[in-house]
Amino acid sequence: MRILLVEDDKLLAQGLVTALERLHYRVEHCVSGKQALQAAENSLFDVMILDLGLPDGLSLPVIRKIRSTNQSLPILVLTAWDHLDTKVDVLDAGADDYVLKPCDVREIEARLRVILRRHQQRKQDLLISNELILDLQRHECSFQSQSVHLTTREFLLLKELMLHPGKILSKQHMEEVNSGWNGDNEGNSLEVHIHNIRKKTAGYVIKTVRGFGYMLKSHDEN
Repeated sequence: MRILLVEDDKLLAQGLVTALERLHYRVEHCVSGKQALQAAENSLFDVMILDLGLPDGLSLPVIRKIRSTNQSLPILVLTAWDHLDTKVDVLDAGADDYVLKPCDVREIEARLRVILRRHQQRKQDLLISNELILDLQRHECSFQSQSVHLTTREFLLLKELMLHPGKILSKQHMEEVNSGWNGDNEGNSLEVHIHNIRKKTAGYVIKTVRGFGYMLKSHDEN
């Protein structure tokens, strides 16, 4: 899962990035509303975490702009303002939820899962494709009822594919999920991680679409 974090407090942002990436999320960070709009326009994200007060002003116009062009991107707002009018304004602008600062990363992560369940019309934190199951709460994987140990990168990539069933995800997007904007791939290429996932599950689980990218594939597809 790929998160766009928009937060100008460097210490808070660094803490959130570190904590969320330990929980198998890929987090990209920017510090202003302008940067957020550019990132949302140019890249695919599963959710945005947006600070309400940014260096270039309140982020309410950012939310409204995104809602006018991208109806499906879930938005979780962070705010230190515990006022009813502020909460109403945030929700009326189009945000899906908000969290009051200071906040624990466990609450943020739980609210992210709730938002995604609602957007994907799921009742549980389980992603299921035939015999393949990812538990997003426990960060566990099973295939044909057997536990599968995935590295952090493998879990990230498989989760991204399972969050978009039947959709071809471009190689560029999967590279960004794998290594992030900074391009740190820990010496392993995207192809190596895809190969390892297939080896630990089955060769048919991930289909390579030549010239385009990758997609999740069930065993009964031609």
